[in-house]
Amino acid sequence: MFARDLQTPRTAAFLFGPRGTGKSTWARETLGNAWFVNLLQAEEMLLYQSQPTQFRARVLALPKDRWIVVDEVQRAPGLLDEVHYLMEEKGYRRFLLTGSSARKLKRGAANLLAGRALLKHLFPLTTHELGSTIPVPQLLRYGALPTSVTAEDDELREAYLRAYVTVYLSEEIRAEGLVRNLGTFTRFLEVAALAAGQVTNVSGLARDASISRETARGYFEVLVDTLVGSWLPAWRPRAKVKEVALPKFYWFDPGVLRAAAGGFDSPLPADFEGIMLEHLVLHEIRAHMHYANVKGTLGYWATPSGTEVDFVYSQGARTVGIEVKHSRNWKNSFRKGLQSLCEGRKAQTWVVYRGEEEMVVDGTRVMPVASFLRRLHAGEVLGG
Repeated sequence: MFARDLQTPRTAAFLFGPRGTGKSTWARETLGNAWFVNLLQAEEMLLYQSQPTQFRARVLALPKDRWIVVDEVQRAPGLLDEVHYLMEEKGYRRFLLTGSSARKLKRGAANLLAGRALLKHLFPLTTHELGSTIPVPQLLRYGALPTSVTAEDDELREAYLRAYVTVYLSEEIRAEGLVRNLGTFTRFLEVAALAAGQVTNVSGLARDASISRETARGYFEVLVDTLVGSWLPAWRPRAKVKEVALPKFYWFDPGVLRAAAGGFDSPLPADFEGIMLEHLVLHEIRAHMHYANVKGTLGYWATPSGTEVDFVYSQGARTVGIEVKHSRNWKNSFRKGLQSLCEGRKAQTWVVYRGEEEMVVDGTRVMPVASFLRRLHAGEVLGG
């Protein structure tokens, strides 16, 4: 097992993360003798959906210093009212409420405990948690979900990731009734996978998937709410400068993205390996920011002329630009976007590439992927 960087909360918390990231495993290892309610088990889900007061009765028989874990709380959102009552009226504070989907909680206007619970996330494994034991090529192809990482061979990894996409469709989408036409959504999913990491024109993507624009927008909401992906906003620091405003959509794991795009069964576009590398770097940045409680915002920067920087972190006057290149050979042209970013502002700049040499080129740190990620988790990239 791998030690996770997620810190144990001191009080009640929601713990969100996609299926398979290890939320239940982390809770069992971290919270000792916690009382578990597993809503993935049909009998428990049906009991607490129909009789949520049974949950209250059982909690009241427990000492107040014992952790109470409700796994996949979105399957019985009525329990949140009971948790709220137990916190407010009975003084219970040690609740961990895990979920792989926020959609039912949001759509049902469920009681989100009025801000009395912390909001935590668990991501796929990071290179810091892995101790840099998994080579970058494996992470790019098979991602960092625990089951994929610990599988005995690549054939099992491929089978798991194919099944993950199928299980996601059947369990998260069909079981929760999130979309009306599963076939249409399946077609959209592949188109969205192939368009990952690019400026997202919803109208164009809808045409490619043969669906309406509003349907495509709704499907993206499903992906975000079920934690399969998230938007990376455009960074627009100067209102008077014309800059690209549309966001990009990134998936939560490179291996799941490859499976959804059909990459284990047929060739992918020539630039897709670069997109996968961007996904890996973004995953590591987001996980580090959350686990280390790094404040600030993250986006990308682009102009209509084609000048672009993959990731821009900012906090106050501090700006960090990060360009990701799949090439194994350094080219001065890699700095073009970063140079434009630095016009009129002071910024720390990095280029992450597949080569082996570390360099400093006119103030820009050029780093192999593994070296950059080590520095990221050591606080040397986004830190002061």
